[in-house]
Amino acid sequence: MTLAGKKIVILGAGRSGRAAAALALREGGAVSVYDEAETISGFADAVSLYPDATVDNGANVVCDLLIVSPGIDTYGPLVRAFSQHAGEVMGEMEFAWNYFPGFTIAITGTNGKTTTTEIISQILNVSGISCVPCGNYGKPLAEVVMELPMPEVISLEASSFQLETIQRFKPQVAVWLNFAPDHMDRYPTVESYRLAKLRMFENQDASCVAIVRAGETLPPLAAKVVTFSTEDTESNWTSNGIIIEHEGCEILHVEKDTCLRGLHNAENIMAAVAACEVLGRPLDLKAAFADYVPPPHRCELVRTLDGVEYLNDSKATNLHALESALRSQTRPVVLIAGGKEKGLDYRPVIPLLQQKAIAAVSFGQIAEPLGAVLQQGVTTTIVHTLEEAVTAARKLAPRGSTILFSPGTSSFDMFSGYEHRGTTFRNLVQELH
Repeated sequence: MTLAGKKIVILGAGRSGRAAAALALREGGAVSVYDEAETISGFADAVSLYPDATVDNGANVVCDLLIVSPGIDTYGPLVRAFSQHAGEVMGEMEFAWNYFPGFTIAITGTNGKTTTTEIISQILNVSGISCVPCGNYGKPLAEVVMELPMPEVISLEASSFQLETIQRFKPQVAVWLNFAPDHMDRYPTVESYRLAKLRMFENQDASCVAIVRAGETLPPLAAKVVTFSTEDTESNWTSNGIIIEHEGCEILHVEKDTCLRGLHNAENIMAAVAACEVLGRPLDLKAAFADYVPPPHRCELVRTLDGVEYLNDSKATNLHALESALRSQTRPVVLIAGGKEKGLDYRPVIPLLQQKAIAAVSFGQIAEPLGAVLQQGVTTTIVHTLEEAVTAARKLAPRGSTILFSPGTSSFDMFSGYEHRGTTFRNLVQELH
């Protein structure tokens, strides 16, 4: 893309916006940044800053290219207003990808994206192939393409928000982990959310590879399809949660070779290794997993107290993640769930809750309606705060059980993000005596 002499407007002044502004400046664009915040900082002097952005002033902005940060609703009134007099509209990920000449492995799915993105980067770097995890996780891609030297490979976590605005984005490898309803506070229907994610495949052709969880409902794909599964033994990659096999050959022993556990993590491992294999380079899997520590807030063991395990799964911001965490447990569970109202239907979790849990505690903005649903499966206590939830769960958990903090919704009713929520849970548990 040639930006010299062009007017570039960036909507959103967060990390992605700052990275996009720096890249646009490097490429010769005249850059302006708009944000709804009262103040904007952290940009080069050459960038024009416009805080307090509104629909009214956006409708008067004229530009050659509008770059939208992923946290801003692509279909919302603000983007519609700024798009009226924009020659072209794209997201930060698509914009930056135009300047990356290397090999792209893109990962999407409702759950497991971050773990898989990290594992891919870990395997490749340990094997002597430079790779940076980026996109919706880690660095914005615009930061990566400004690094010297650039990595050979990017392990790119791609959210539905980032995929909404792609035009030319064409990953050599596209990984589809799973799909379940989520973000119903942003999308009008489940199908519109699914279609946004499916855009990852639309520019792929026969020279590309699509790595797909067996059993997923996908349209016909132009790329070569490689499947993985913990259920379908006919898949290219299979696992029982302990052994990873490829075409019938053992590749990895999950319990001996990694610190990851559960069927969902076996699927993440298979998808990651399959993606790395596409490069056709020698991989040192044993060394890669020996050094790998999974990201926090994903079924993280906080401590064992009085024979009870406390697991922090704050990253579970939707029903599918909650179900995955429940399904992977082998001890009786006291579930702590709750947070922001996202318009999700939690009734499908009831059979699994009855199978895995002995009690539940709901908290947060959604405490009462969620508690009413969980009550249909197990005895449920309804509280307001996370501190109250930990106290209540401890009283309900006998020796030999697990207190599973897997909220099943987002954290923004009480916390700045799932990390803040998970850290708060971890601190509360550590303070127990």
